[in-house]
Amino acid sequence: MTSPSNRGAPVSTEPRINDRIRVPEVRLVGPNGEQVGIVRIEDALRLAQEADLDLVEVAAQARPPVCKLMDYGKFKYETAQKARESRRNQQLTVIKEQKLRPKIDPHDYQTKKGHVARFLSHGNKVKVTIMFRGREQSRPELGYRLLQKLAEDVAELGFVESNPKQDGRNMIMVLAPHKNIKARPVKQDQDDVVEGDDAAE
Repeated sequence: MTSPSNRGAPVSTEPRINDRIRVPEVRLVGPNGEQVGIVRIEDALRLAQEADLDLVEVAAQARPPVCKLMDYGKFKYETAQKARESRRNQQLTVIKEQKLRPKIDPHDYQTKKGHVARFLSHGNKVKVTIMFRGREQSRPELGYRLLQKLAEDVAELGFVESNPKQDGRNMIMVLAPHKNIKARPVKQDQDDVVEGDDAAE
């Protein structure tokens, strides 16, 4: 039979505090981490009230449960702040793609290289794809040399994370930014749209 207290209620992930702790005794920890010992729940609640703190259950599975005297409101606020800070510091890895042809025109190469350099400088990884057509497929070394040249040209901004490898009619290499280059906040710049393949042979 479901008890009236939890009928239809969502399962709470928050610790029980103060009079929600319904056990006869607890192992009490003071506000500075000092071990008080096993005390009756009434005494623990009285100590919390006298210190103007909350009694918070920090280890419900222990026998008896471990409770700590703390300012629960302040604790929740600081925990939320730390979680926010952690999310802010997390770099969201974005993989951009740049497509090239093995017989690319020198001017087009400079343009594409500029895109790759900008992506890396923004802290993004870049998947560089060489697309082979027709008889070009019998000359994979052309694509390999082109990828090597590109990696050397942007070596100040990034390094080869995944070496060139053949994937069907394409050859793929992944470049990653150096550790000291921080990712920018995720915001799609108009000029960050990756160009498609070159129409010209």
